[in-house]
Amino acid sequence: MTQYPQAFIYDLDGVITDTAEFHFLAWKKLADGLGVSIDRQFNEQLKGISRMDSLEQILNLNSSLIRFTNEEKVNLANQKNQYYLELVESINSTNILPGIECLLKKNKEQNIKVALGSASKNAVQVLNQLGLTKYFDYIVDASKVKKGKPDPETFTTAADYLGIPYSSCIGIEDAAAGVEAINKANMYSVGVGTIEHLSHADYLVGDTSELVFEEIVRRYKEKSVFR
Repeated sequence: MTQYPQAFIYDLDGVITDTAEFHFLAWKKLADGLGVSIDRQFNEQLKGISRMDSLEQILNLNSSLIRFTNEEKVNLANQKNQYYLELVESINSTNILPGIECLLKKNKEQNIKVALGSASKNAVQVLNQLGLTKYFDYIVDASKVKKGKPDPETFTTAADYLGIPYSSCIGIEDAAAGVEAINKANMYSVGVGTIEHLSHADYLVGDTSELVFEEIVRRYKEKSVFR
């Protein structure tokens, strides 16, 4: 019997809203202060991974920076977060990416559970500013996730809370690490981006405007036949 999905688990940055530029500007400001130069190409490596892991990648660019203690690294990560929060204060409903609110409405109409599986510790604030919190049944607390993406913990935490089998979940991501995490969780992965970065997604669209509920479900059901 063909399965019907019971939950959609969304990433935040690059899927619901695009705060990637704000993250880049905040990391760049921090890196500049450390005497390290980063560009947008390097920033691609930071998408989908935790704040501390992102910091480690930046510090690894200069061998003299390995001297920092854990406490100093936490302070640097918090400093970056302050830069980021100052930038995102301007976010509102006009910053919701195309097609996303329509997809969220479809989820609710079909009685499908909705969760947010983001590495961002600011996810609740951002969702509130976007006016989308009402659509979500559960928001994963990134500060309590022990293993960040590409480990599947973020996504399995959401499914476990909702009491839904992993194979009945659809995850939507724009980062390679995120898609890998969904696949490792034995969920159906929907990638938003290019085949160059997201060829491992079960279903790939170029941008969020192509995220059509009926098409996602059709493709999910096709694959579920072979599970």
